[in-house]
Amino acid sequence: MRMMLKFTLPVEKGNAVINDGSLGKTMETILAKLKPEAAYFAPVDGKRCGMLFFDLAEPSQIVETVEPFFLDLNAAIELTPVMNGDDLRKGLGKLAHK
Repeated sequence: MRMMLKFTLPVEKGNAVINDGSLGKTMETILAKLKPEAAYFAPVDGKRCGMLFFDLAEPSQIVETVEPFFLDLNAAIELTPVMNGDDLRKGLGKLAHK
């Protein structure tokens, strides 16, 4: 299932991982593992934020997906199932046939 993982870093932790050089390494590891179809980064509500769109094959993968954000970055996360335009059309098409 296609998922959106939104994460925000506390300012102090974000500053620390940038200053010690570990933010780039941590993000490269996460991106290599998740292989997102899209990844966006921006300041949101005064904090560093990222949104990753990727496939989650089974619910047990949630643990390995989110723990690096918690353990390495002290990040707050939201994990949400999402659709693209084709998914929406397919779902709406099923409603129209009822």
